[in-house]
Amino acid sequence: QVQLEEAGGGLVQTGGSLRLSCAASGRTGSSYTMGWFRQAPGKEREFVAAISRGGGITSYATSVKGRFTISSDNAKNAVYLQMNSLKPEDTAVYYCATRVGGIIAYSGSAYSNWGQGTQVTVSS
Repeated sequence: QVQLEEAGGGLVQTGGSLRLSCAASGRTGSSYTMGWFRQAPGKEREFVAAISRGGGITSYATSVKGRFTISSDNAKNAVYLQMNSLKPEDTAVYYCATRVGGIIAYSGSAYSNWGQGTQVTVSS
């Protein structure tokens, strides 16, 4: 079982920045992918970004490409999401998730472990 703990959400003005972190503990294994998803009120959960542990391959949703950066610290089993130039439409609960294997998946159903979520609110 893998436990995920997120941190770093909050309230920020349009154009501001936030950095989310997610620490994984438990039986993570040596090959897995860590991803960020988000869900805004009344909307479906959507893929934001993901990174494959070891390979360092990253992928981003079109809506955040160029503004968000995902990175990882393999020694700490942690993943980070640096969010710059935030917009009101980025407001959502952000979830960290992991899946076994190094292939990035874009559907939440492919991820087996989830954090509790952290609220990000961008004011206009």
